[in-house]
Amino acid sequence: MGNLTIITEFFLMDISSSREFQVLQGLLFLVIYLGALGGNLMTIIVIVTDPHLHFPMYFFIGNLSFIDLCSISVSVPKSIVNSLTGKKSISLTECAAQIFLYIFFSAVELAFLVVMSYDRYVAICHPLHYGLTVTPQMCAQAAGGSWASGLLYSAIHIVNMFRFHFTKSNVIHQYFCEVSQILKISSSDVQFFESMFLALSAGISLICFVFMLISYFKIFSSVLEIRSVEARNKALSTCTPQLAILFLFLFSAIIAAVGPIANKASLKNLLTAMFYNMLPPFLNPLIYSLRNMEINSALGRMYKRHCELPRRG
Repeated sequence: MGNLTIITEFFLMDISSSREFQVLQGLLFLVIYLGALGGNLMTIIVIVTDPHLHFPMYFFIGNLSFIDLCSISVSVPKSIVNSLTGKKSISLTECAAQIFLYIFFSAVELAFLVVMSYDRYVAICHPLHYGLTVTPQMCAQAAGGSWASGLLYSAIHIVNMFRFHFTKSNVIHQYFCEVSQILKISSSDVQFFESMFLALSAGISLICFVFMLISYFKIFSSVLEIRSVEARNKALSTCTPQLAILFLFLFSAIIAAVGPIANKASLKNLLTAMFYNMLPPFLNPLIYSLRNMEINSALGRMYKRHCELPRRG
């Protein structure tokens, strides 16, 4: 035991030793990050400032945009700084914070996707009961429960993963503290408990996805029965973005869960991690702005208020 070295920092490995490539990676990450930041901030501002969007569905969309904004901010800014400055190290505390926040926001996003599917189910399949079922109190309780469940879930993970000192290795073959990389260098006790907890989590997640798929199946069955083309298109415009985001989240989660654990940094592993870590927060605002007619209209009204009036003046 006296020969063991307790690790207090990790090294994030680059896929290339070329400074030009590292700077290029940092600039690419910066463009994606600014795009995600701007898109999600714009969505939040539009929902908060436009009275036409002060409804439960847009309250949940605003929360989802805030989650996306926070989740991409967990690891990408640190990676940008490391790439542009040539640094590779990250402290044990920073690494634990990255993993805690990443799991936290992922769990909260899943909870909100479940709530949003129920909201659309009641709105389209039982419209007469919508005002009585989806009340402001229910929205507040659902949002609070989603954030609280994510906090509890992430806390259990982080306490288990960092309850022992790391002594095997301090090399992480990724641009951020990836859960699979940390588990690879953890003790056997941590790996066993974490594998059991992840199996339980997978079962709960599967139940959530089945619930959401059943909800959307019933939603689209009801939409197809609507005779008015205008009403049908309006209903679809509120459902298809959420369904697209659900499948993007599901596909990203599958890639993150079943992807091979990297034994060395490579372009393939970098692109895989970028897909599930950076792409959803970047694409989600685009999906809403392109497919949701109400948000499109709100963006148009905001443009007229802030761009056309000064020109006339």
